Amino acid sequence: MESNRLSKISDNLLKLTSLESKHHPFEPKYYRLDKQLRNVVLALEPNWLAKNIEMDLQFENISIMADEDLMNPVWMNLLSNSIKFTPATGTITLSIMKQMDMINIAVHDNGIGLTEEQQKHIFERFYKADQSRTAANGGSGLGLSIVKKIINMHNGTVTVESQFAEYTTFLVTLPLEVDPTRTNE
Repeated sequence: MESNRLSKISDNLLKLTSLESKHHPFEPKYYRLDKQLRNVVLALEPNWLAKNIEMDLQFENISIMADEDLMNPVWMNLLSNSIKFTPATGTITLSIMKQMDMINIAVHDNGIGLTEEQQKHIFERFYKADQSRTAANGGSGLGLSIVKKIINMHNGTVTVESQFAEYTTFLVTLPLEVDPTRTNE
């Protein structure tokens, strides 16, 4: 177990370092964001079914210009965290809303929530809001910093809103089209 945990940490550190380099491949193209999100929900189905979590999907067909391969770990991470921190029989709502030339994607759960202090640090490397987490229940504290880096590469933003012991919402805002020559750093 410890070897697997260290391997995951190494993989995530390498991914983050690669993303921060100026040489990481960045290949935006048009693709169906709604299909990608549905595929991620299906890939994580065993996890949310095991906890009897209701998945509420609120979106229509929508295409976006982004790097599909880079965006996949964003959705995997956000949804995996929601599943991990939502109690049995809870609800996770995944929604997409188009506003002019931007898209808002929200991952909302009625899980354990975050304090204001935790929200300030949630995107920092190695930060774990739940300090009681061990190797057995996972997490290296790198996932959300990777999410933030990928969203920045797409000229977007990711924010968190939460009420401790009530809910957490991660909101990703992306332009419908990304200029592959210009990224937020």
